[in-house]
This record gives sequence, structure tokens and C-alpha cells, in this order.
Amino acid sequence: MNDSFDLTTIIFALLAVFVVWKLRSVLGTRTGHEQPPGEPYRRQTGADSVAADSDRNVVRLPGAAREPAQQQTPDDRKVAWSKIPGLDARALPGLEAIASVDPSFEPKMFISGAKSAYEMIIMSFAAGNSVALRDLLSKDVFESFSSAIAARETRGESVDTTFVSIDKALLEDAQLRGTLAQISVRFQSKLITVTRDSTGTIVDGSADKVVDMVDVWTFARETSSRDPNWKLVATEAGA
Repeated sequence: MNDSFDLTTIIFALLAVFVVWKLRSVLGTRTGHEQPPGEPYRRQTGADSVAADSDRNVVRLPGAAREPAQQQTPDDRKVAWSKIPGLDARALPGLEAIASVDPSFEPKMFISGAKSAYEMIIMSFAAGNSVALRDLLSKDVFESFSSAIAARETRGESVDTTFVSIDKALLEDAQLRGTLAQISVRFQSKLITVTRDSTGTIVDGSADKVVDMVDVWTFARETSSRDPNWKLVATEAGA
């Protein structure tokens, strides 16, 4: 009886080892160095940045794929934030109010995301890509941009824009109105932009002249929403 029991045990043990080996050969093993799933918000360069990288057409400013924020007091945050390049000290109270309802909010991440959004929106507008603009803009701003694109197409005009640089992005104002967070950023940038009619004749701009631009854009986010993304809600030409 004992011999039979021992033989049966050995046979089942060998079968178990074989099954485990087959599963490992089919499924593979994790080494800790696997590439993460594709990041839908990764920006691309060149022509793909408008069409393919509409990032699901949303630029995540401070909200997406965030690491848990370290516990900081309001005074700790103000000291740390005051050292961030491109942040006007007058915006600190508003930023603190936003952080009070969204502890993971980080101005440095916001500024980086806002710069990405600025370039993407300008290039998408120049290309007449309303699809890429839809999720980046509030409803009112989207309708305004779409109307301008439609009018341009009706006239048979096309715009060729080269984004040269963002020389400065200053977070100059922040407010929390109820649960609505609003942040304004002053951009100083350089562009080459030219508008041509249906015959290719230049009707505005220059194909070889770099133009200095100053824009103040305001982004907003409903902090009570699960959507972590900010949208452009207002634009104005800066002085």
C-alpha cells in the first residue's frame, strides 16, 4: 500500500511540475522591466502631433497618471512653489486654494502641460484639425475656433505655421470659484506663419519671418469631476 501511495504521489508531482513548466513557457514570466501599456497621452513630434497625437485629443495638465503627492502643509507648498520658474508669486493663494481640494495638484506639472497644450492647439488650429481641438477647448472656445476654420476654408485659404519656440510661460493667476479651478498662463512664443489663398498667393504673414507672440490663455477644470483634464476657456492677446 505504501509503495502504491508513494508511486502515485511521485507521478502526480511530476505532472504538476510539467503543467507549471508549460504554463510558464506559454505565458512567460515578469522580470520587472516590461514596458508599461501604451500611454494614450504621449505627445509625438512632426505631422503626427496634430492627427495621431490628439492624445485622445486631451493634454493632461496636472491630473493624469499622477504619483501620490507627498503630505505637505500649506506653508511647505508655498515655499516649494515659490521656487518654481515661471510662477508669479501673486498666484500662490489661488494655487493653494486649488490644492486644498486637489492635493495632487502640482504647478510645475501644470506649466509643463500648459505649454504642450499651447503648441498643440496652435498647430491644430493652423491645420484646421477640429477633431484634435474638440477635447482641448471649452464648448464656447471650440465653437469660435471651428467658425474661424470654416470661414477660412470657405475662402479657400490655407495656413502654414512653424512653431519655433516658447520663450516664456508664466503662471500669473489662479482662482478657485466654488469647485471650478481657473489658471491663467502668459505665453511668449515665436512662430512663422503664412496664409495663402486658393492660388497659393500669400495674403497674410510671411514664409520666412519669425513673429513674436504674446498670449494669455486661461484653463479651467471642474474639481468635483472625475475628469482630470483642463480645457482652454479663454484667450486674449497679451501686451
